[in-house]
Amino acid sequence: MSRLPLRNQPRQNDDDDDDEDSVPLFRRYEAQGTVRQISFYLSGEIGAPIYYTDLLYTLRSASNTDVIFLHLNTPGGNFDTGLQIINNIAASPAHVITILEARAYSMGALLFLAGDELILHDTCQLMFHNYSSALIGKGNEQQAQVLASSKWFEKVMRHVCRPFLADVELERIFKGEDIWMDSDEIRRRLHRIQKGEPSTRPAKDRSKAKVEAGLEKKNRRNPG
Repeated sequence: MSRLPLRNQPRQNDDDDDDEDSVPLFRRYEAQGTVRQISFYLSGEIGAPIYYTDLLYTLRSASNTDVIFLHLNTPGGNFDTGLQIINNIAASPAHVITILEARAYSMGALLFLAGDELILHDTCQLMFHNYSSALIGKGNEQQAQVLASSKWFEKVMRHVCRPFLADVELERIFKGEDIWMDSDEIRRRLHRIQKGEPSTRPAKDRSKAKVEAGLEKKNRRNPG
């Protein structure tokens, strides 16, 4: 490639041209870092926290260049363990990817939603429901425990599950209803959230759309 001299510039001697030709027009610099990819598989029921110290320590000690994959296929289990994992995911400098590989029920569903990035296969299920527990102690102690546990559970659910679950759905769960969804429904909700929209259409809008569809159908039957 030839090089055109600038206008109104005196021509330099040949030695100067040789010096300029030896200087590159740009310079390239490269830095290499180490990216660790670490995978954990939560298969089966979630047990006591002591069994998950390796996962917890990895989340806490990871760097911001690490990627941690959490593969989920679980019916749920220990609430305390799940919550500790969720809190460590939130505090981890690493990029945590939760992968739904078959089912994630109860606390497993909350773990799935806790990831920085969510991935799922085409034939998976999530299920959300109210907590279950066993109580011991005097009657007044049991009442106090139920009240405290209910408030705690509701606070965790609102913190982790919104906006994936709407407030009205959370209220249904608190009243004892189970909410199930398959991969298609999960993807629809995640897509709407990514677009900055509510995960579900409000019930009022759905009713309005249904009425409008009925009127349109009626008008087609009775034109004019």
